[in-house]
Amino acid sequence: MTEWLVLAVAMGLACAVVLIVTLVRHRRVPEDEDTAETPDVIEYMVMMVGVVYAIVLGLAIAGVWEARGAAEDGVRQEAQALHEISERAQVYPPDIAERIRGDVERYSRHVAAVEWPRMIEHHELTDQGTRLLDDLRTDIARRAPANDVEAQTYQPLLDQVAAADEARRARADNAEATLPGVVWFGLVAGAVVTVGLIFTLQIRRSARELLLAGTFSALIAFLLFLVWNFDEPFGRSVTDSASAFQELIST
Repeated sequence: MTEWLVLAVAMGLACAVVLIVTLVRHRRVPEDEDTAETPDVIEYMVMMVGVVYAIVLGLAIAGVWEARGAAEDGVRQEAQALHEISERAQVYPPDIAERIRGDVERYSRHVAAVEWPRMIEHHELTDQGTRLLDDLRTDIARRAPANDVEAQTYQPLLDQVAAADEARRARADNAEATLPGVVWFGLVAGAVVTVGLIFTLQIRRSARELLLAGTFSALIAFLLFLVWNFDEPFGRSVTDSASAFQELIST
């Protein structure tokens, strides 16, 4: 069974059990039972639904925020590895160093201008970015060290390329949305139920009650928008988090 079918069956069974138990209990209760001390079920249910939904919404916000932070850390690691390559290349002769720095700049320019928009819109990287990173690795690896200083720099440079490549692969994995569809169904359905329960409390037309009801509904909408915005780890705008590569181009 799919997760949606399992969800529908579980929700249907839960509702059925509650309704059956309630109907059976009402048939067995005597007509002269004193209900004066019975708590207000409506207010209790509204309170519990609000608490449960607040916990679920808080967990969703924390989850997408954590995923966004991890994705941004990976981007910083990739950009830092490229920066280290540019800086450490100065031990090579000027023509070799300029070629390595040129490879870094071409790759960074491609990521910021071409690959990043594609990653935001289609959740995938480009083959050209892979080739540019391979060119950088090849230009470093194919030249044998000519002295001790170059020999000490050679392997760290290759390690930085490997670190950039690993961070790039992690960026590809983090490009998709964080929350699955079933979670979004729960968030939206919970918002509808939570806001809908306001009407069970017999809200009148007083300014204070209308203001509270409107403010509460606006708060729920804002929190859902917050989750939706953070659900994309790299943001929904091309310029949100590509600044690390843009700085490599300008330096």
